[in-house]
Amino acid sequence: MTWTDRIGADLARVRDLGQWRTVRALDGGGPAFRFDGVDVVSFASNDYLGLTQHPAVRAAGHDAIDRYGTGSGSARLVVGGRPVHDELEAALAEWKSTDDALLFPTGYAANLGVLSTLASANVTILSDELNHASIIDGCCLARAKTVVYRHGDLDHLDALLADTEHAIVVTETVFSMDGDIADVDALAALCASQGALLVLDEAHAVLGPDLVPDGDVLRVGTMSKTLGALGGFVAGPGPIIELLRNRARPFIFTTASTPADTAAAAAALRIVRSPEGHALVSRLRAHVDRVRSGHPSPIVPIVLGDEHAALAAAAALLDIRLLVPAIRPPTVPAGTARLRVTLSAAHTDDDVARLVAALDGLA
Repeated sequence: MTWTDRIGADLARVRDLGQWRTVRALDGGGPAFRFDGVDVVSFASNDYLGLTQHPAVRAAGHDAIDRYGTGSGSARLVVGGRPVHDELEAALAEWKSTDDALLFPTGYAANLGVLSTLASANVTILSDELNHASIIDGCCLARAKTVVYRHGDLDHLDALLADTEHAIVVTETVFSMDGDIADVDALAALCASQGALLVLDEAHAVLGPDLVPDGDVLRVGTMSKTLGALGGFVAGPGPIIELLRNRARPFIFTTASTPADTAAAAAALRIVRSPEGHALVSRLRAHVDRVRSGHPSPIVPIVLGDEHAALAAAAALLDIRLLVPAIRPPTVPAGTARLRVTLSAAHTDDDVARLVAALDGLA
């Protein structure tokens, strides 16, 4: 069998399983887009506060291009950074109540950098079974043994830690496909009692949970969601951040974040920490409650089970100009295909009312 035959057979299997994917071209700034000649409202984006379109965030990106150009030129340890990189790291550390922070080109790269650097051969990584692919891949790159603990099961984790001498516990704080949250206070207390390093991926934690770190805690985040730009970061104790700055391959061997993205993220962070930002979070909270009262995050899954059922539901919603993606294996476990609704403060009250009515019609 030739490689062309092998790939053709693989593609046929993907189609037969209802897992075929294509990339949509959406024209506009969101959450309203033009797609295939019609106007649609997207409930697919992680632009939780709508800051990709905020005038101050856009202006900061433009100003940075005017001052520094479109690219950073190389890795920061080679060519040097720009003042805006240092300024954003300082602001992120202050926001997360940590000693220091380090920028990465994406949140994905941040998880790879943390785990591949800190998880040496005499370390065991304990990873929640529903962690994001970037955490799973970081575990694969590490030289450490990886043990998966049952989702959110602190008793299971405690038992595993009791038999582990040097441990890193890694978890998302908001899980990206189910929208449920980790008990970060209990996790921090458990790790402190067992002498484990706790790594929290806070990519989706716009509504919390939040943790003021005390001890060996690293906070991994992204600028591509709440902050409406692009890039990742790690915030934590000074010595750990210095080690990452000197050893993390996804930081050392890649070009630095663009000045425009970095400046836009810094401007977005100023908004998030202002009264305007607090109002945006409150608006987002209200939208979530209209779709599923009390749900802890802006990610609301509608689990349908079968891949074809999820695709049919997404198509029905698109027919009424609501873009809600069908999420299928291998992104989620077999038998749990779903619609993944994500809400933004940028959605109007009418947008959310239309979504609620449409979801009720699917029931």
